[in-house]
Amino acid sequence: MKKYGLLGYPLGHSFSRDFFNRKFQDENIDAEYLNFEIPEIGFAKEIILENPELCGLNVTIPYKQLIIPYLNDLSEEAQAIGAVNVIRITRNGKKLHLKGFNSDVIGFVKSIQPLLEPHHKKALILGCTGGASKAVRYGLETKLNLEVKGVSRRPSESNITYKDVTPELLEEYTVIVNCTPSGMYPHVNECPELPYEALTSKHLLYDLIYNPEETLFLQKGAQQGAKIKNGMEMLLLQAIASWDFWNK
Repeated sequence: MKKYGLLGYPLGHSFSRDFFNRKFQDENIDAEYLNFEIPEIGFAKEIILENPELCGLNVTIPYKQLIIPYLNDLSEEAQAIGAVNVIRITRNGKKLHLKGFNSDVIGFVKSIQPLLEPHHKKALILGCTGGASKAVRYGLETKLNLEVKGVSRRPSESNITYKDVTPELLEEYTVIVNCTPSGMYPHVNECPELPYEALTSKHLLYDLIYNPEETLFLQKGAQQGAKIKNGMEMLLLQAIASWDFWNK
């Protein structure tokens, strides 16, 4: 039986495990998908060596960037993004070859693209240091040709702070993507600090969070007439892309 799995910490409830095990059952695929909750990245090598049936892994927080030194090869997109969430494992006798891919960018681009309109030319990324935000930036800039500005709690050469997000700025930046955990269950009463009253029907708010289905960030956008979308479709599309990377 082939094995696939998810590396991360903590994991808790896993969308990936449920999705793939249901897929294996429905399509009569002789495989199983396991959660590998590891307290530090060094345990990844141990997991791979102790599971010779392992053919592929997904990688989630906090290891999407930390896993890279353990890999033999990276896809062009994963290298450009600087983050990996899919690993294809191939074996030739005792020799292992680990190749990293990024399916987050595929899921994000495919899910947000139908919502974009001609006036959506500039985007803000809220929370711009994690692996998922790197994929979002790459997708917006490289695949969708939007001008991007990152927003974080601390200022840097490439990012602004939340205090810099003024109503005047939001007149230009009409796409806002939340890559922070703010508003994720159980902290449903939290949201990024923004001048929500400045949002209009021209704005598009996208939240990578999918639990709850409609975060406070999205609710506040909807109240101002903005288009909103959560991260569930992105999650589904990146899972499908993961399967393609493992089996092509």
